[in-house]
Amino acid sequence: MVTTYAITVPDEKKRESFERRRRSKNLRRRAVVPTTMLWVLALLMLFPLAWFLLSSFKPGSELFSYPLSFFPKEWTLGGYEAALERIDFARYFLNTAIVATVSTVLTVFLCATTGYALAKYKNPWLSVLGLFILSMTMLPGEVILNPMFVVIRDLGLYNQLAGVIIPSIVTPTGVFMFRQFFITIPDELMQAARIDGASEYGIFFRIMLPLARPIALTLAIMSFQWRWNDYIFPLIILGDPEQFTLQIALRALVGAENIEWTILLAASVLSMIPLVALYLVFQKYVTSSNINAGLKD
Repeated sequence: MVTTYAITVPDEKKRESFERRRRSKNLRRRAVVPTTMLWVLALLMLFPLAWFLLSSFKPGSELFSYPLSFFPKEWTLGGYEAALERIDFARYFLNTAIVATVSTVLTVFLCATTGYALAKYKNPWLSVLGLFILSMTMLPGEVILNPMFVVIRDLGLYNQLAGVIIPSIVTPTGVFMFRQFFITIPDELMQAARIDGASEYGIFFRIMLPLARPIALTLAIMSFQWRWNDYIFPLIILGDPEQFTLQIALRALVGAENIEWTILLAASVLSMIPLVALYLVFQKYVTSSNINAGLKD
């Protein structure tokens, strides 16, 4: 009599599939709490902005009525119409756009060249220059307002947009960002380019600057936002109403005893449009940075 035994062979594929599903389920379970916290923080940050935006469509009688309502009971564009009538938006937008755009372009270019020199060239005076530039981050901006105003006045740039642009084109933060990025790029890449006959300017403009595009775009967004929203320095330098930037013009809506909230809210929303559009256009370039692009082991 012959006895046969059934031998069960484990299915490796089914076991691996089961393990993958179990690990995926565990990862999703562990991600519930962090994801919930992020959503709560996002809603907390979004709530004041949404209230501000919706309030710009409310008539003046609803802004301080009790109980407060999140959505307007009566939607109106009266605030926007009054803002466009009270403020010469075309002129102030143009002045602000000139200051923000020119300052941003010069800031990115000069910070990139300075950071590149500090990172890739060895010279004692460059180290001293870098130390002086980085030491500027230790000074509050209010400390240098008075001497900066004196310099601008003596140069004959008072009450001119150039007087607002020139003092702010080199920022220690931008120089530091580019310097730290260029340090991560191997020197062998520059040496190979020199062997191929590339000039120093060609190495910078054709190799280094394209690699630093994520840093350049990040600094450009930060710089543009800073110049667009700047209020104190243009207020000191500009005295002619025709040269005012948008933020100074918005301040004119705030009276000594009365604030026209409907006009101020609508004008503030209009002033935010360029910044929101700038971020929506360039955010994908900032978040998709690839430092090792173009490099091979």
